Amino acid sequence: MNNYKNIICILILQGLIITTSGCATYKTLDNATFNSPKVFSGTRLDLHAINKNNVALKKFKVNPPKYPLLDLPGSFVLDVVAAPATLGLTAYEALFY
Repeated sequence: MNNYKNIICILILQGLIITTSGCATYKTLDNATFNSPKVFSGTRLDLHAINKNNVALKKFKVNPPKYPLLDLPGSFVLDVVAAPATLGLTAYEALFY
């Protein structure tokens, strides 16, 4: 029972941190333009921010979250949920533009 409470507290804390620092997936998909990275964009933005890859960060045209390591699990989950839409959009752009 005690482990269950710890897990819930960690999930709530992570949710609060993500919402205060800004979710990378939401920011990248909200500001998506033609030929901008879309598939797993939030996870990729977090990984580039963690590795301090400034060249790759410029492709996204958004600032990474303040705490990318804490945002990474939430962004991954949201990217998995958004994958069908982003894969379809990317395929459409590749085929018709």
